[in-house]
Amino acid sequence: MCAIVGVFDSSEASRVAYYALFAMQHRGQEATGISTSDSKILRKIKKRGLVTEVFDEDALKFLEGNSAVGHNRYSTAGSKSILDAQPIHASYKLGEISIVHNGNLVNKDEVRQELINEGAIFQSQMDTENIIHLIARSHEEHLKDRIIEALNVIKGAYCLLIQSRHKMFAIRDRYGVRPLSLGKLEDGGYIVSSETCAFDLVGAKFIRDVKPGEMIIFDEEKEGFESIQLFEPDPRICAFEFIYFARPDSIIAGKSVYAVRQEMGKAMAREHKIDADLVIPVPDSGVSAAMGYAHESGIPFEMAIVRNHYVGRTFIEPTQARRDMKVKLKLSPIKAILKDKRIVVIDDSIVRGTTSKRIVRILKEAGAKEVHMCITAPTIKHPCRYGIDTPSYEELISANMSVEEIRAYIDADSLSFLSIDSLKKSIGDDMNYSLVSFDGNYFIK
Repeated sequence: MCAIVGVFDSSEASRVAYYALFAMQHRGQEATGISTSDSKILRKIKKRGLVTEVFDEDALKFLEGNSAVGHNRYSTAGSKSILDAQPIHASYKLGEISIVHNGNLVNKDEVRQELINEGAIFQSQMDTENIIHLIARSHEEHLKDRIIEALNVIKGAYCLLIQSRHKMFAIRDRYGVRPLSLGKLEDGGYIVSSETCAFDLVGAKFIRDVKPGEMIIFDEEKEGFESIQLFEPDPRICAFEFIYFARPDSIIAGKSVYAVRQEMGKAMAREHKIDADLVIPVPDSGVSAAMGYAHESGIPFEMAIVRNHYVGRTFIEPTQARRDMKVKLKLSPIKAILKDKRIVVIDDSIVRGTTSKRIVRILKEAGAKEVHMCITAPTIKHPCRYGIDTPSYEELISANMSVEEIRAYIDADSLSFLSIDSLKKSIGDDMNYSLVSFDGNYFIK
């Protein structure tokens, strides 16, 4: 669930990219990078760490140019090596290019092996490197045609930004699994980013979403941008964007993430009526849904768990040991509110179950009389192949236990999940969604 940003025709391209990546830090915390072009050369900086740790004033001054592409890494393919950070850069026959990618390619292993058989040498484990090899090895005369040729080889969920010395290409797969939006900067330039929350920070005006199957081309020799519909669109935006990943102030597919999460909470209250004293969220992603649940049920809402905002998101952490420690560091109960109370706890999902188990424990240790866990997502029974870090059935607790067994494991007094039908109604009936984690419908083969 990486974050990508592209800035074109802006006098402060690297700075705009920096602020946009800062706004989307929640989408990846392992590494960050920016590549810029001044029409002559591409400059790049990428390192492990957060945006504010990697880029200082000297770094932004070094990154000269009127265009920039940037990336926050959340690993679903590849290792922890800095070689697996983005942007990926290469020099080839037509010059230089940098690529940033959000998503997962489902045929990455087959494509990689074919390229190796033909003599390609790989520097990383990322599926994104397949794309740069395909472009470099193409015999097409123009970069646009090389990119199109590569896109006809790869399969999967992808949002791509490809930067050359004079152009920038923004591309979204035909299913639109991952979000990508287009905006206009105050200085006349353009910005493309994974989430619209980045636009708010840099003062950009939202134009529209990049369409599924669309390629947008920015060229310094032309005003505006060119749009090419490469593939017949079949929108299947990932439901997890609404459930967990996107910031609540973002607009995804024309819908307020905040409002959708409130609807999920209301739907949960209608499906699962619980006799309780308080509704509390697991901050921060459970807050909007908990407000919806409290409004619909009439049970008072309290922020009875305090989150330390200097600790990152546990689901994004790459190892279980680090996830366990971060739960302890991140969440602290307010005992004065919880003592002798029957509480409904609203959380967005249960993946492995370890975080929920710890939350129930700290709430009961704080004096809660009953703890009823309500999850505003269906049971996650299938690994996602399109960009979420659930690579195997063994890691998914709902694939291996019944709801009652999970309840016993996390030691909750009750455990409820939102139904798939209620999830779809909460997001809206106007389009299809990627629900592979819930229904196992792998629509990209």
